Amino acid sequence: MDSFEINKIVASILLIALLFIGIGKISDLVFKVDKPDTPGYKVEIPENGLAKQVSDKKENEVEEIDISALLAQGTIEHGEKVFKKCSACHVVEKGGANKIGPALYGVIGRKVAALDNYKYSSAMAAYDKEWTFEEMNGYLKKPQSYIKGTKMAFAGLRKEKDRASVILYLNQNSDSPLPLP
Repeated sequence: MDSFEINKIVASILLIALLFIGIGKISDLVFKVDKPDTPGYKVEIPENGLAKQVSDKKENEVEEIDISALLAQGTIEHGEKVFKKCSACHVVEKGGANKIGPALYGVIGRKVAALDNYKYSSAMAAYDKEWTFEEMNGYLKKPQSYIKGTKMAFAGLRKEKDRASVILYLNQNSDSPLPLP
């Protein structure tokens, strides 16, 4: 291809670009839209800040969940499969030793941070509750946001069936499993 052909190609590309720009400028002149001086409505924000009110409301809200309906979605067999994600850090066998995380045999129904032979994070040690079905569901959903300051780095189980199955599996691995709600 000689330089004359290349010049024609470059010139045609430039001509098309100039036509698009020119058409845009001409359409702006033909179809001029005047913006109103005042907006259609004014949004008033309280002095103490709407963002603070919204964040306070979210912190105080507790997600209500029908735990019996949630647990009905899961199975112990599926929980055993899903628990393999947890087995890198936790053991669920009776008398199992602590790994990176504490042993979880009999965890449902016991107090949070109750094992004497495991060093819990200060946030977990200060969390003065028992591992109920509801507590475990909330924690497994997103551990870092459920108990702020926990050293458990697991992202959580988003699927309800997975959480329900793991809870059923953990409940089964106990000397005295809790009755299902």
